[in-house]
Amino acid sequence: MPAAVELTGEHLAIDDVWDVAVGRRPVVLGARGRERAAAAREFLESEVGDHTYGVNTGFGRFVSESIPPEQAAELQLRLLRSHACGVGEPYPEDVVRAAMLLRANTLAKGYSGARVETIELLVRVLGAGIVPRVPSRGSVGASGDLAPLAHLALPLVGEGEATVDGKLVTGAEALDAAGLTPITLAPKEGLSLINGTQFMTAMASLALVRARRLARVADIACAMSVEALQGTPMSFHPAIHAARPLPGQTRSAAALRALLAGSAIVEAHRWCDKVQDAYSLRCAPQVHGASRDLLDHVESSVAVELNAATDNPLVLLEEEMIVSNGNFHGQPIAIGLDCLAIACAELASISERRTERMVNPSLSDGLPPFLVAREEGLNSGFMILQYVAAALVSENKALSHPGSVDSIPTSAGQEDHVSMGNGAGLKALQVVSNVERVLAIELLAGAQAVEFLAPLEPGIGVRAARSFVRTLSERVREDRSLSADIERVADAIRDGSLLAAVERELPEALP
Repeated sequence: MPAAVELTGEHLAIDDVWDVAVGRRPVVLGARGRERAAAAREFLESEVGDHTYGVNTGFGRFVSESIPPEQAAELQLRLLRSHACGVGEPYPEDVVRAAMLLRANTLAKGYSGARVETIELLVRVLGAGIVPRVPSRGSVGASGDLAPLAHLALPLVGEGEATVDGKLVTGAEALDAAGLTPITLAPKEGLSLINGTQFMTAMASLALVRARRLARVADIACAMSVEALQGTPMSFHPAIHAARPLPGQTRSAAALRALLAGSAIVEAHRWCDKVQDAYSLRCAPQVHGASRDLLDHVESSVAVELNAATDNPLVLLEEEMIVSNGNFHGQPIAIGLDCLAIACAELASISERRTERMVNPSLSDGLPPFLVAREEGLNSGFMILQYVAAALVSENKALSHPGSVDSIPTSAGQEDHVSMGNGAGLKALQVVSNVERVLAIELLAGAQAVEFLAPLEPGIGVRAARSFVRTLSERVREDRSLSADIERVADAIRDGSLLAAVERELPEALP
């Protein structure tokens, strides 16, 4: 069992989110988080005035309405109920688990005024494998992800729905099965549970882990295509990229050189009369590198957001103030998610062009049409795999239209600019899934293509990739359905096992 992730509000990393949401790594509330949360709660209770937003006032347009003390707890419960009106299919379980982790971490930061016992219950619900059922549509990313976070919080008070061991039950039944007791919300706690960017940040964190793998797998797939199409590695020479020293481009070119090292195929055509390769081969470091650089920028924003205070109002202990603010606005993450989608979509766009070159006999430099023996026209081979890649690439173009440039006023004009970060996150996750499949198709085509060049063998890294692909998909000798093969390779890209297999042969050589 790996060491637990300790929540302090200060130290959560993107890889921690993946480990908890996907790998079920345990979580504990750290001593520092406990101390900060307790201090913030004590200050909140001692400093509440007659009209403190979120404690004894209405919400949004009703901010001017005062709530008497005897109705403070009811106010918080009604807030959860009224805001839990999301619609559509639920988020995937890993997104919900990530959002639970992020909400607990931001509460542990000690700016929200939530009680320690409330944070502890959220951590225990996460550890018990209880996954609230959260509809994925309904957030505009203004005061954060209000509707999704309300659905996430309802099981804590014994309401709503949750999945336990794959079975959908009521929130009360889920807590009872885990031996947990629902809480009664204290003043401001309902607002503290729902005001923030945790769902869009959850999607950004999980998408980033997958996108970082995609950027590296794109180099692997490209190297295999270079071998199959008998391209030249001279385009990846270090001096070329030193002359334009963009970080991502430099790393991509270095990875391609490492993957192609020791290639007998490259040696066999070193002195051929071909002058230049197509852009999808020759310019791969420039294109892949631009995506890498954009992902680095997105990662810097998300890394900050993981440990940010995004509640309203904020309890500022050092300044001894409780202040309304706009940290809940999702624009930084919404723009980041749009950038992530664009970066990944370009990896697929150039990959599909390389696949087309391998299957097209007019472009493939001697490879069989559609990478399979003709048998008098009986076999279509990889013809339709290229169609599938083209369809996914085209879909990505629509999905990459930025969601964050949209805004529509809500709350009777009080919230007159919103981020649409939730929509940007849902689109980005779909783009990432599409790109995993497009790269899987290129890897399948590349593995098939290089085998037509036997007995010449490709470089060390390409050999490792081809061998791994062959554990998931046998060589195509006559037509069969390849849908399951595509999904198996895409899954291996997603979970990192394909990348790990290549790295075992090239330790520390794939930046």
